[in-house]
Amino acid sequence: MIDLYYAHTPNGQKITLFLEETRLPYQLIRVDISKGEQFKPEFLTISPNNKIPAIVDQQPTDGGAPVALFESGAILLYLAEKSGQFLSTDLRERMATLQWLFWQVGGFGPMLGQNHHFNHYAPHPVPYAIERYQVETQRLYNVLNTQLQKTPYIASEDYSIADMAIWPWANSHERQRIDFADYPAVRDWFERIRNRAATQRALALGSH
Repeated sequence: MIDLYYAHTPNGQKITLFLEETRLPYQLIRVDISKGEQFKPEFLTISPNNKIPAIVDQQPTDGGAPVALFESGAILLYLAEKSGQFLSTDLRERMATLQWLFWQVGGFGPMLGQNHHFNHYAPHPVPYAIERYQVETQRLYNVLNTQLQKTPYIASEDYSIADMAIWPWANSHERQRIDFADYPAVRDWFERIRNRAATQRALALGSH
């Protein structure tokens, strides 16, 4: 059993996308970040950076004590290796998947997060920041679109943890002032993933 500490954010959705695809047994433990529950001492023992998601795998493959993990990219990699799914064992495809996973956690997510903040949450408009992160958001979507003109999924012909990492952030494209008409390969990729049954189940968790 995997305990998933979760809020319905793009980073939280990455993990539910994976778990719903693989049907690994898990229980959802909701963390209300609007109430500051991510700062509770018991949560900080699992996620010292006070961010969701985090997991505790009660039955790791080595048969030892439970494994606690934070950081969504590390969790996806752990779960892929645990299950043997959504991460190829072929050297080149595996490295392609991991480089796009790291692209998401190092750039696509943080930059789009800044876009969200300055467009929707900053107490006062900061025109320089709004323009800076909008321009970077557009650049990153161009990078994504260029890659997806080559392959149906981000790293290869197959759906992978890299797609699961990127998709939830693209799901907020309208809040980022991004029009998919300008990125047709991204639009087609987005719809392929949106229409998966596991994606629909993962998104439905936000309505509970």
